[in-house]
Amino acid sequence: MSDSVILACASCKAKNRIPLSRIKDGAKCGKCGAALPMENLGKVFAISDANFEHEVMGSGLPVLVDCWAPWCGPCRAMAPVLDDLARKYQAKVKIVKLNVDENPVTGSRFSITSIPTMLLVKNGQVKDTLVGALPRGQMEAAIERII
Repeated sequence: MSDSVILACASCKAKNRIPLSRIKDGAKCGKCGAALPMENLGKVFAISDANFEHEVMGSGLPVLVDCWAPWCGPCRAMAPVLDDLARKYQAKVKIVKLNVDENPVTGSRFSITSIPTMLLVKNGQVKDTLVGALPRGQMEAAIERII
């Protein structure tokens, strides 16, 4: 397990290694000096077709992508579990939500035919796909395999 996290700068896209012991210090990019995006650590946040490449495929952290839709009951039931997992694995795994109704390009790209579907991505590659509302223990085991 690493004692640091790699965050990409939103301004210049440079990757910055931040020690976990300094994660709350408000880090700045070593290349351009811009503030690094620390606000999403430990939180589930929404992504779109437009920023999927940057937030998921270009992430320095492993990513769990929750492919969901607002009308899906099992998707809504998974939300509190994902929130808890985001807090538990903060600075180790990024957890994001992709509304497949509003973002059909990414849903089609990964052949999402059932929701909820969770993609586990590491180093720009899908390492695992989980389909359905799964127990928390099964989700944690899948996360542990990619970190």
